[in-house]
Amino acid sequence: MTPSYRVFLGWDSSQMIAWNVAAFSLQRHASVRCDVRRIAMPELRAQGLYRRPTGHTDHGYWDEISAAPMSTGHAIARFLVPALCNYDGWALFADGDVLFRADVAGLFALADPDYAVQVVQHRHDPRELVKMTGQAQTTYARKNWSSVILFNCGHPSNRSLTVDLVNALPGRDLHRFCWLQDSLVGALPAEWNVLVGSPDLHDNPAIVHFTEGLPDMPGYEHVPYSDQWYAIAKACGYHLPRPAKPMAESA
Repeated sequence: MTPSYRVFLGWDSSQMIAWNVAAFSLQRHASVRCDVRRIAMPELRAQGLYRRPTGHTDHGYWDEISAAPMSTGHAIARFLVPALCNYDGWALFADGDVLFRADVAGLFALADPDYAVQVVQHRHDPRELVKMTGQAQTTYARKNWSSVILFNCGHPSNRSLTVDLVNALPGRDLHRFCWLQDSLVGALPAEWNVLVGSPDLHDNPAIVHFTEGLPDMPGYEHVPYSDQWYAIAKACGYHLPRPAKPMAESA
């Protein structure tokens, strides 16, 4: 029987186009069957799995437990992946603002049973104070490590990542994988989560992460790999207006 890889892509109502671009780009490159699911706070709340008190700001959500903003509805929801998989097998989580440029089978081939999670271990110190559409750029330990996570859902240490725990801890603790010993957080090659806007931009990304702003947001229409993002968006049926690329300033 042909294996099927479980992939959870973060979904937010403000980024529906981005989610479809991410899912389409993943499937376009995949050489294996992929069970692609969206992971979203409203659906998980309806199922009784997401119980965190959550408010709203002018630019997104406010998590009462963390006393901090959340830029998307899947900021905390991602940590429910092992529970959603019944603590069995492997699963990939990725933020919804990514573009796949390589076969996800290559990522699953890196799965190492010695680790509970595997991530690209960035050293990311954001330069900007805001991102996306005016959302606050928060800083915390292991910033962006959790934006692409290869979960070993069956690892014994992930059983402590219960639904109750996810609904109780501050986000900053979950994003630094506080339920795990450091030795259980494995590293993935840098190309599997390349941050657009980072000074160490990889020259051949497998996953491009538009962490500061998506190409359909004002001011980000011509960031690196935006041409490929727009091409996938068009293949999905979206015909998005895009301003002309600014002329290079004279020396």
